[in-house]
Amino acid sequence: MKVSENIESLVPYKAGKPIEETKKEFGLETVYKLASNENPAGVSSKVIEALTKALPNLHRYPDAGCVEVKAKLADFFNAKPENITLGNGSNEIIDLLIRVFCQKGQSILTSEFAFIAYKICAQAAGVNIIESAMDQETMSFSIDKIIEDWKEHKSPVVFIANPNNPTGTYISTQEIVKLLEVTKGTDTLIVLDEAYCEYVEASDYPDSLKLQKEYSHLAVLRTFSKAYGIAGLRLGALIASTEVIDYIDRVRNPFNVNSLAQVAVSAVIEDKEYLSRSRNIIITEKQKCYGYLKELGLEFFPSETNFVIFKTKKPCIEVFKELLGMGVILRPLKNYGLDYYMRWSIGQDFENMAAFEALKKVI
Repeated sequence: MKVSENIESLVPYKAGKPIEETKKEFGLETVYKLASNENPAGVSSKVIEALTKALPNLHRYPDAGCVEVKAKLADFFNAKPENITLGNGSNEIIDLLIRVFCQKGQSILTSEFAFIAYKICAQAAGVNIIESAMDQETMSFSIDKIIEDWKEHKSPVVFIANPNNPTGTYISTQEIVKLLEVTKGTDTLIVLDEAYCEYVEASDYPDSLKLQKEYSHLAVLRTFSKAYGIAGLRLGALIASTEVIDYIDRVRNPFNVNSLAQVAVSAVIEDKEYLSRSRNIIITEKQKCYGYLKELGLEFFPSETNFVIFKTKKPCIEVFKELLGMGVILRPLKNYGLDYYMRWSIGQDFENMAAFEALKKVI
């Protein structure tokens, strides 16, 4: 069978290694998975209660338009329901944005070392990828470089992960406004992917939902997989102009958001105590992880997310394999072109300590 060249050469997304698979492979009883930026706080009790009540209705199809959920999210985001659409995780929305707003042969623009899903979705759609260089000394964005590349290529979609995965760095209000002003009045859509915004402590981090009301060519992506702890149910949200939402909804698959995901998000956005606890765990434990990395003499980059990237003294794949044998799963970043870097998802105290002790042996 023949397939298109862009599919033939596509390297699929590789998820973090599963715990049970690691246990079987290495004969381990305990494995600490700190590779997928999951929420160490577990699941909200309100979500568990809501899901339990919803189980008897699983024989029914979900609400295809997510009407009730969008009404609640409209209050939550201070937006209008018609400015919101939902996806099976934010990855589905990324895929739809590229399919809708890019034609084959065009290019998306993003930064170097950005979330790899942008590249995968673009290649699958036959769309080229332009990557603006990052400052590798600080792992930070250069808005001026992004603007320079946009002026050259006039990419119809610009993806900015803010904060960025896997570097943990971010762009400020001043920087994103600069980009929005330059691209205003053009056919370019600026997409701010804010999967980790709930963890940000920086005072100059942009209020993207407010900016979206001022700039119609800005679209904001949010996820409920991280700080809200429902990664297993897959739910992402897009907040954008009614025109953008209308086009996405035209191609979005019916029933793309299952009924349990809709129930869960309605419950978790009301659980402010859970969100506060989730955030506080990360902020507290991240500082401890910084200390561990300093003690190991490993270079790392301050992060506005629930993970930290650090530099290894030997190839990251070697470190990854050695850690696996000790029951610790961290994320090697070789697929990002960062052969000597790993990403440490912040876990609970005992999980981070286990990772530290294992790294101490490996390093």
